[in-house]
Amino acid sequence: MGRQHITDPTPDHAPAAPWRWRVIDIVVASVLAVASGLVFVFWNIASNPITAPLEAVVPGLQALGGGGWLFAGVLTGLVIRKPGAAVYGEMVAATVSALVGNQWGVLTIEFGLVQGLAAEVVFAVFLYRRWNLSVAVLAGAVAGLAMGVNEVILWYPDATTAFKAIYTGSGIVSGAVIAGAGSWFVVKGLAKTGALSRFASGRVMAGHPAR
Repeated sequence: MGRQHITDPTPDHAPAAPWRWRVIDIVVASVLAVASGLVFVFWNIASNPITAPLEAVVPGLQALGGGGWLFAGVLTGLVIRKPGAAVYGEMVAATVSALVGNQWGVLTIEFGLVQGLAAEVVFAVFLYRRWNLSVAVLAGAVAGLAMGVNEVILWYPDATTAFKAIYTGSGIVSGAVIAGAGSWFVVKGLAKTGALSRFASGRVMAGHPAR
């Protein structure tokens, strides 16, 4: 039987697929999340020398570094394309960061839950069927919004309104650029190598028809 050619007129849409997780989904999501958690560990140390000068110039701008802790959920969601992937990715990454040890302790897991849920909501709004750059950027931005609001409540409840607005706005920008656009281009790059060939994300973003 000849191989049927299928033309996908909307390459940024994943085909309808069961939402049940396969074993490979769990394995790959876990690998991505743990690897992201190790990046979190690095960023826990490296971020302060970068963001401290921003804070000194305009208090609140330090949240521009927040995207370094937001990408795990967006990245995992973009690859797996199933309900729960964004929350899973961000939560596992945050747990790895907490277990290795950081200045926030177990509260890191709460950060992961809030940020992962925020990205998850965006993917859910699009019914887990739209995965283009705009949606990725929106997911990152909403995760950044959640981060900003959560941290303002926890760390800066008595800060000025201006500081809270700058901090939250900086989180949104960082989430959109680093976690959103950054994750989308990482997935696109991985897709081109064939590493994601067993996923709709890999086939569609590499320009092949999703089967």
